[in-house]
Order: sequence, then structure tokens, then C-alpha cells
Amino acid sequence: MERADEGLAFLLRYENIAWYKNGEVRILDRRIYPIRTEFVTCKSVQEVAQAIKDMVTQSAGPYLAAAMGMALAAHEIADREDVDVLTYMEDAAYTLSHARPTTVEQMKRVVGGSMDVVRQCLREGARGEALVEALFQYACNFVNNNYKKYTLVGENLAKLIPKNGTIMTQCFGDTVVGTILRACKRLNNPIKVICAETRPYFQGSRLTASVACDMGFPVTVITDNMPGYTLKAKKVDLFTSASDVITVDGHIINKVGTFQIALAAHYYGIPYYVTGTPDPDHPDIRDVRIEERDPELVLKALDVKLTMDGVEGFYPAFDITPPELCSGVVTDLGVYQPQDLRRYFADSEKNSQKE
Repeated sequence: MERADEGLAFLLRYENIAWYKNGEVRILDRRIYPIRTEFVTCKSVQEVAQAIKDMVTQSAGPYLAAAMGMALAAHEIADREDVDVLTYMEDAAYTLSHARPTTVEQMKRVVGGSMDVVRQCLREGARGEALVEALFQYACNFVNNNYKKYTLVGENLAKLIPKNGTIMTQCFGDTVVGTILRACKRLNNPIKVICAETRPYFQGSRLTASVACDMGFPVTVITDNMPGYTLKAKKVDLFTSASDVITVDGHIINKVGTFQIALAAHYYGIPYYVTGTPDPDHPDIRDVRIEERDPELVLKALDVKLTMDGVEGFYPAFDITPPELCSGVVTDLGVYQPQDLRRYFADSEKNSQKE
């Protein structure tokens, strides 16, 4: 397999996201990287699901963790003849896909691919460790193909950034952050990056900034209440974020704080380009559930309590940016207006027919 993670930062290499080996899934703990480089070792499907729920891995990381978790599930029953393999694996797929509520539909597609492998193996009589290996290979191919797709996304966005330009990011866009920067290197465009810190997990300051620094780009971190002023003061050329969900009617669900930066960028006439693809399972915003996480996390910074006892917190994990604040949705097939995302599916179908 020709790996698509060549030239990317440490935390974007496959083995440093989530990796199955010898009955364990090892996941880089993104809650504390780069303060410490530690891995959480999961020895059961339930532990993988809990790690996803507890934000051990974030952004695209949970998808690879879930795929590797399916290989672990097959290992758990490799030597057991008293277990119905299909039922056990379906239960594992449900557990992993429902670890976090906002991304259930995307997760179901990932583990659904694993279940296709399970059914094919069972038809061919492949069980035990042969099934484990097949699911591990599926996980490797899944992440590699995803990186290839986001290589195209990164290249498409890189073309929109002015020479020696400055971009602002929100949270951690995972693969696409690395592929944008890799594409800028290939275009000989030494851009500057400004990262909002993204409390309470500080993904912007710890993860996005680490990727940019690791790949040799000048990067500056600001606190979450500074984007409005910084957009003008630092002459930002473009604001970009990834997306947890893009509805077919053009609404963007991403880390909370995206909406307010998009508002400020719109005020100053700075384009906001979101990366990702529309989700056919979310035709509009009505059925999107915004996850509310433990409010105690808002009262802390890296586990240090900041407030007096009795103070309450509120922690919506995501917010919703309406299509009129977005300049374009950058996909593997090109850039689309958020009001015209149905065309993405038609273009995708045409590409499939050509292949």
C-alpha cells in the first residue's frame, strides 16, 4: 500500500492515530499531546468506545479508532465457538458507532464497511484471525483512501490562499490541516497560520499548532475571544475550518466557536471556506443533534479548576454556521457554493461511472 501520510506531521501518521496490534488498539491521547506523548491502550471494544467518548482522539481520529476497534472485536471471539460471529460484530459496530451522538451517521458508514468485510469473510469461511486480519486491512485501506481524498481537498484549498498569505483556523481539522500545508509546500507558498486555542480541550493550540510547527510553518496561537480583532489586525486572508457535519442544504456543524469567527470574517469581507463533503443522511439542520458535554470541563483548564465551588458551566461541543456565512465548501471534487451541494452528489456519481 502506497501510504498517503508521507510528509505529514507526527500526530497525523497512521500508527500515531489509532492502531490495532496483537489484541490491542493503541490510541494517541490527543487530550494531552504535545505536553506529553502518551498512548491509551484498549483491550476491548468497550474500551475503544469509551476512549472515543472521552475524547482521547478527536476530529477524524475516532473513525480510524472505530475501524481498528472492529478488528479488535473479531480478535475477542477468534477462539470462541460459542459465539455467533455476525451478531457479536453487529453489536460491536453499534457500540463503536454510537460512542458520540453528533457523528453517529458518519461512524455507521465506517463500521458498516467493516461489517461488509465480516459478511464477505463469513461467506468464504474465513473466521478467527483471518477475519481479524481482513478487518485490520480494511481499517488501513479506509484511512489511506480518506487521506487520498483529503489530499485533493487540501490541494483545492491551498490554491485559494494568496502567496505568503495568512489563514485562521478553528479547532483541529485533522488530515486536511496537514494536506493543506503539504500542498502549500509543493506550491512554494510559505503561508502563516493563526490558531484559535479552542477550549476546553485546546485542540487549536495543542494539535493544529503542533501540526503547523512540525511541518515548518510559522504559527501563532490566540485565545478564543481574540479572533474578531485578530482577523483585521493580522490581515488574515482566509478563515477555514473542517466540519463534523455539512447538511445538504449548506449548514455547517463544527466545533463551537466556528459560527462567531465566520460572523466576524463576513463582517470584514474575509472568505470562510469549510472543508468536507455534504452528508446525505442530513438533508437539513432539523435532525442534527448538538452534543452537550460535561459542563465541568468548562470550569477547568487542563484539569486545573478555575472557578469557585457553586459556579455552573455550559458546554455545547458544536455550533451551527448558516450557509450565507460560508464562501464555499471545499471538497475532493472542487469548491461548491453551500446552497448548491446537491451538485456534489451528481458530480460524484459521474466520476464513479467514469471509473
